[in-house]
Order: sequence, then structure tokens, then C-alpha cells
Amino acid sequence: MALYLKNATFIDWQTFAITKTNIKVTSNDMNFVDDIPTDAEVFDCKGKLVTKSFCCGHHHIYSTLARGMPAPKKIPENFNEILTYIWWTLDKCLDRDMIEASALASAMYCAKNGVTFVIDHHASPFAVEGSLSIIADAFDKIGISHLLCYELSDRDGQDIAQAGLDEHERFLSAGGQGHIGLHASFTVGSTLLKQSVELANKFNTGLHVHTAEAMADQEACVKDHGKRVVQRLNDAGAMELAQTILIHCVHLDKIECGIVRGSGRWIVENIESNQNNNVGQANYNQITDKVMLGTDGMHSDMLRSAKAAFLAGQAVEGLGMDGAYNRFRNIHKYIAESGFKGDGDNNLVVLDYNSPTEVTSDNFIGHFIYGLDSSHVSTVISNGEIIVKDGLLTKANETDITSYAREMGNRLWDKMK
Repeated sequence: MALYLKNATFIDWQTFAITKTNIKVTSNDMNFVDDIPTDAEVFDCKGKLVTKSFCCGHHHIYSTLARGMPAPKKIPENFNEILTYIWWTLDKCLDRDMIEASALASAMYCAKNGVTFVIDHHASPFAVEGSLSIIADAFDKIGISHLLCYELSDRDGQDIAQAGLDEHERFLSAGGQGHIGLHASFTVGSTLLKQSVELANKFNTGLHVHTAEAMADQEACVKDHGKRVVQRLNDAGAMELAQTILIHCVHLDKIECGIVRGSGRWIVENIESNQNNNVGQANYNQITDKVMLGTDGMHSDMLRSAKAAFLAGQAVEGLGMDGAYNRFRNIHKYIAESGFKGDGDNNLVVLDYNSPTEVTSDNFIGHFIYGLDSSHVSTVISNGEIIVKDGLLTKANETDITSYAREMGNRLWDKMK
């Protein structure tokens, strides 16, 4: 059954053309209409802005229960210690219920922030089997489309690495939409890298890999393999996979930049995470224009990520408002060219943005950077279905999700002690 958005002020996400119209939304598409059938499902936008919804290029839903957690046993002094004493301590403690709670809460926040498609990179080394399906089911319950993977690594031993390979095989064989996930080069041995590329080829997908996030990744790669990270990935065949995405890419040299540019692979920028971990900032404009934005699990708010990329990128990259907006929207291009499903034109967001100044096609980017934020997200349509209406989830109970997440968060924190 079609959904009709009445009295919409539609903004084309590519041209910024503004059209006051009614919109017919189906499970496959959307188009403008003059007349609305009397027996139709109607949502009155009351003149509010309507545009294409948002997507996240790199998320870690498993970090959702970290908010407010106790301090680590040792205050980290560098990036490797941040991993050791915080994230690798947390992920080892996750069980199936904690994964479910994390996924439900993260999907809830994504939906309420206008995000209808998430590319996630998961880790739970002592609860690997079935973890991707738990996440997929949770996102389906909220109404969010997804592209999932498990974080393969040798850091927890051969058995857990094999369990990660098996989980990819199981999930993708069952029709799940995903990448083959890898942590960073310095925790991935030669055999595991080779197996990952072979598995990606088998399922016609790409790798989703943390790449030179910190200089320590490069130093370890040169020491252990006699080459830098992107060169290693390239030699292994990872850069030949059209769907491969490289996360962070903060510390690339000119040769690596040339490999990335020549391969046509996409980079995902996570500027707030890079700032939080004090690993530096890249000049992506010198690498490629194929850059999209993620959150790295710090939050689920892509409007916030876009503003952060703009504010930080001005000095280092000369990034303009249009450049930040392009990165915000580039994920739609990646999804389309990669053949993944769930990001059609029937994914929309209604913005209750009562601006003190006029919104026009000429000044929309200025409103995007300096005006719009997640508090303006009112109603969200995912694959033709309303999943958030007037600020509230329609397919799940927010109170139940929050209560469950708090219960699992306390269990996780106790376990981490």
C-alpha cells in the first residue's frame, strides 16, 4: 500500500531544487502527485522540508553500551593502549544479549537521527557465532537497512579468527548483505588476510578494513611485512575488490595515496573518532574525492559527523561546505555502484526546521552546515514505511529498548571489572 506525504516541501538531495508537492511513496519508489486517493494512508507534512534520508558509512554498534562506563584499569597513553584497555576489554565481555541490546539501541538512535542505512563493523570475540544475524534482526525490527561484517583479527588466537570467517560464511550464505570485515593490518596475519580476500571474492563483496588509523599500524606493517599498509592490501588483492572500503586512512604516504586513487576504492572519514584518539587528521583532498562519512561508533548522528568534518577540514584540507555535504551524501553513490539494496528514493526524512531565514536552492548548504541538526528530524521513512513518526519509533517500544540496554550495560560493566 502506498504512503502519501501531503503538503511537502521537497529538497532534491543532489540539485537542491525545491518543490512544494504531494509525494507518493511505495515499497519500491517515490514520485510527485497532484491528487491523493480518499482511502490512502496520508501523512501531512504541513509544509515541512522533506529530503532523502541519511546513511552511515562506518559504525560500531558494539560500542553503544560504553557510554558512561567506568574508567579503564590503566589510563591509555597511546592508541594501542586505547585499544587494549578500552575496546579490546569491552568486546571480549560481550555476549548475545549485550549484542542485541547494543544493536537495538544503536538502530533506535540511527532512526531518530534520520539514518536509514548503516554499514557496521562488529567485534565480540567470545560471542562470534550468530552475532551478525542478531544485529541484522535488531536493525530489521527498527526498520533500518544494513551492510554488516565481523571484525576478523588474529589478536585473540586462531580459533576465534576461524570463528569469524565461519560467521561471515554463514551470514552471507544465508542471504545476508555484508562485507568481509578486518581489524587493522597489525592484528591480521598473512594467512587470515589471504582467506579474507578469497572469501570476499567468493561472495562478490569487498573488505571493510581499518587502514592506517594510527602511525603504529604503519610501523608494525613495515616491521612485519616490509611494506606499508595500503601496499600490503594491494598486494593481497584487496584493492581489486570493487566494494572494498578503507576506514580512516589518516597516515598514508604518496605511493599509498596513488594506489587508493588509482584503484577507485572508497575511504570513510571518522573525524571525531580521530580527534578523540589523538591519531591525527588526513588531507583527503590530496588522496581522492571518493570519501564518505562514518561515526566509528561514537554516536549515530550523521548530521553531527558532517559538521565535524567541515569544521576540522577547513584548516587541514581547505574543505568547503559543499565538500562536506558531498562527503555526507557520497555513501548513496557507494551503495548504488556496489549493487547493495536498501537505499532507494523511498528513504526520506521530514525535517521540522522552522528557520528564522528563508531556505532556498542557493543557500541550502549554508542551512545544512549551520542550521540543521538531528533535533529537527521529525518523521523518517525507510523503504517506503514510516519508522519514526513525530519523533517516536513506530515499530518498537523505545522505553523497552532503553531499559534493556541499561540492564545489559550494567552487566557489561560488571563483567569488565
